[in-house]
Amino acid sequence: MYFIVESGSTKSDWVLVDSKNNQSFYSTMGFNPYFHSSDLIENELKKHVDMLAVADDVCGIYFYGAGCSSAEMNKIVQIGLNRIFKNAKVLVDHDLLACAYATYTGNPGISCIIGTGSNSCLFDGEELTEVVPALGYILGDEGSGSYFGKQLLSNFLYHKLPPHVEADFIETYHLDKNQIVNHVYREPNANVYIASFMPFIAKHKSEPFFSEMMYQGFKKFMEVHVCCYDNYQNTEVHFVGSLSKIFEMELNKAAGELNITVTSIIQKPVTGLVNYHLNYILTKQLVKSC
Repeated sequence: MYFIVESGSTKSDWVLVDSKNNQSFYSTMGFNPYFHSSDLIENELKKHVDMLAVADDVCGIYFYGAGCSSAEMNKIVQIGLNRIFKNAKVLVDHDLLACAYATYTGNPGISCIIGTGSNSCLFDGEELTEVVPALGYILGDEGSGSYFGKQLLSNFLYHKLPPHVEADFIETYHLDKNQIVNHVYREPNANVYIASFMPFIAKHKSEPFFSEMMYQGFKKFMEVHVCCYDNYQNTEVHFVGSLSKIFEMELNKAAGELNITVTSIIQKPVTGLVNYHLNYILTKQLVKSC
């Protein structure tokens, strides 16, 4: 048996595939080596009894995660996983590659991640090209949960939200300036905390204030992360992540403004990721003997 894992900074989707290609689904918190240590990964996985029950039978793991963009970072995740899955050969790679695999149609395409963070790449079936780097939630992550969460929090603290929306925010979260600032500047996983306010924006998505904010944010993302590719107006463009699906209208409006054709919007990429492995990878790589 082997696991195929797609991990953002907030949550991870795990699919266990057996020798007959039967699939079982699991979920854990997201593991990002920029914020999470090998010890944390090990300890978090120990909380999942159902996964521990099959751990010794797992012979391979394909893990694609946010922040897994260098050998040094990937090693952190690999060590944590191998402490639980002691008999498994572990391959760790970037979530951007998972996005490319999950959206691949047989044609070259620009694949975009819109989650807690954001990023894009061009994938032609063999080579992945990343023109613009991901700069994280402080310098970049345009159009992401952390990007919009920052705008929500700053507008709340500046008293710029519509009055009835501000009242609902207070009623929902019971937060003051000191608590928010403490979470953002003094506690770990600030990007995840900031992005955690996206359900509130989704709740009020019909508000012109938020509709305009989402449209402008998605447009900014595309200007930076899609328009950077040659011939982008004649290339398939795919979006992965729940935000792109929930705010599909605003995303399509922004794309139309830039003459970008959105080929697909996939809320959960793990299904496409598994299918890619079954069709293109598993006959020749890591776990072919499982």
